[in-house]
Amino acid sequence: MGGPGGFGRTLRQDSSVKDHRLRPGTTRRVVRYAAPYRYQIAAFLGLVVLAALMVVATPLLLQRIIDDGVATGDRRLVVVLAALVALVAVAEAVLTLLQRWFSARIGEGLIYDLRTDVFAHVQAQSVAFFTRSQTGSLVTRLNSDVIGAQRAFTTTLSGVVSNVISVVVVLVTMVALSWQITVVALLVVPVLLLPARRVGRKLAALNRRGMELNAELGNRMTERFNVAGALLVKLFGTPEREQAEFAERAGGVRDVGIKTAMSSRVFFAALGAMASLATALVYGVGGVLAIEQAVTVGTLVAFAGLLGRLYGPVTALSNVQVDVMSALVSFERVFEVLDLRPMITDAPDAVDLPDGPLSVELDDVRFAYPGADRVGLASLEGVPAVGVGHGENGGRSAHGDGMAGSPTTATAGPHGNGVDEVLKGVSLRVEPGTMLALVGPSGAGKTTLSTMIARLYDPTSGAVRVGGLDLRQVRQASLHRAVGVVTQDAHLFHDTVRANLLYARPEASEEELFAALRAAHVEPLVQRLPEGLDTVVGDRGHRLSGGEKQRVAIARLLLRSPRVVVLDEATAHLDSESEAAVQLALDSAMVGRTSIVIAHRLSTVRKADSIAVIEAGRVVEQGTHAELLGGGGLYAELYETQFATQDA
Repeated sequence: MGGPGGFGRTLRQDSSVKDHRLRPGTTRRVVRYAAPYRYQIAAFLGLVVLAALMVVATPLLLQRIIDDGVATGDRRLVVVLAALVALVAVAEAVLTLLQRWFSARIGEGLIYDLRTDVFAHVQAQSVAFFTRSQTGSLVTRLNSDVIGAQRAFTTTLSGVVSNVISVVVVLVTMVALSWQITVVALLVVPVLLLPARRVGRKLAALNRRGMELNAELGNRMTERFNVAGALLVKLFGTPEREQAEFAERAGGVRDVGIKTAMSSRVFFAALGAMASLATALVYGVGGVLAIEQAVTVGTLVAFAGLLGRLYGPVTALSNVQVDVMSALVSFERVFEVLDLRPMITDAPDAVDLPDGPLSVELDDVRFAYPGADRVGLASLEGVPAVGVGHGENGGRSAHGDGMAGSPTTATAGPHGNGVDEVLKGVSLRVEPGTMLALVGPSGAGKTTLSTMIARLYDPTSGAVRVGGLDLRQVRQASLHRAVGVVTQDAHLFHDTVRANLLYARPEASEEELFAALRAAHVEPLVQRLPEGLDTVVGDRGHRLSGGEKQRVAIARLLLRSPRVVVLDEATAHLDSESEAAVQLALDSAMVGRTSIVIAHRLSTVRKADSIAVIEAGRVVEQGTHAELLGGGGLYAELYETQFATQDA
């Protein structure tokens, strides 16, 4: 544990963590995670202790070979002791393998426990959490920080125990053999520790810089290599400029890598020189003592063997605080995610929605988007958003379909403290099997209102009821089976058409898949694909056109067979031909279902049983198309600006 490899890892830790103040209770929680592995950890530490105690065995056996065998001419004793040296080597190899097995069992088990806990907890977070968090930061918590945390029970724990025992056992043995030579050997220790700490700080700074540059390089590749980024580069980028900028960043990584490698090599060369100096001193002083018969030649050889088993552990222990704190800080960063309480949770007495057709009701609903302190972690946000307008959807431009914003405004402060109300006392009712159309100017609150029905957010005050039940008293699983949503930018996974459809209902048969595709008016397309249902649709479904992707998403919705359908401008960004095809699919989706549609097409508005006009977070008008048109209010104005050309 005290070899060059382990010490090199120590040098590469960020020394700044040693001054970090852990949150109260962190160590206790770490111990709780280790509790299921307590017997394996005990066995692992037992093997570590045994291996550490064996470090003096070979040097002492060599001493006996020389003093009791070679010096006296006892051939049999030399052979027996040499065989013991070989057995010790085999035993050390076996102990190393056993340690590695236990280390892998404990470490991989902890990684599994932490990853599954964090993954499940992150999935339980509200949509607002994801709108504020950087995906890369979340992935880092599931990867780098989890791996850093498991080192606390494998590399760090075993390293500390092994190095402490090795140093104590070696020093006791050396003093017992000759206190004079021991004093000479220890004179070199300060010469080793001072440069070790200095080089450690330098390497930590280089390592931090290297991580920053690698992160920048990785982010740039991620942005350029996804479909949307690659398309933007193709349309607007300059290959020469892209290559030059990438080369500049890659060059920075290269330069830091060279400096890190050279600093490490210089240090280890110096360490080797110091070890050679120590060996020379021991042989010089010990040789004089051997000539004077104060010590034996075997003792001198044993000292030379013990030196190599002393300096490595001593140097590693000089940075043990950094090792321990690095592991604990990784645990703390994982616990930080686990401690974030989801905004949307099931009540202890939550129930399922009733069977049959469902009504939808909003009763004096008021809503302000929550602030950052309620929905996210500053360490996951990266660059805070400043001065971003609310918009009706809380950040549609940043998040595609606009269903999940957690916006910020100048009045709400840089982190969005929920000062501005987006919905201001909205009351609406949609009877079972009927359709309500929502219209209004951009930023009125239409999309925000639709998020209430899917319970992506809870209202600040008032109530949202489906089937007569307040959604805060309904199990989320039951609600999501009953309410289906199609947004203007439906998402498809980078998987087959089949897998994307089965995501809605894994047990669906082949016949049911094609029935859903047929109802969504996309079956002919799928049959023409190279591998049919097993054709991969590409990142975010980019191998399909916008209209085709929307119809596959509608087929997924139909396969789920929800009783309430929410359509958030599902055809807003399509050309007229694609829009017509998708509209046919949507018409199929709404048959016999309670529907809430954010509409921009006159045909949709005309078919609605009721139209609600939303302005500045309020319902300012409600009625049928003819009633509202004859009223001469906001709807009539919208008709003139948005729908008149469609009517013509």
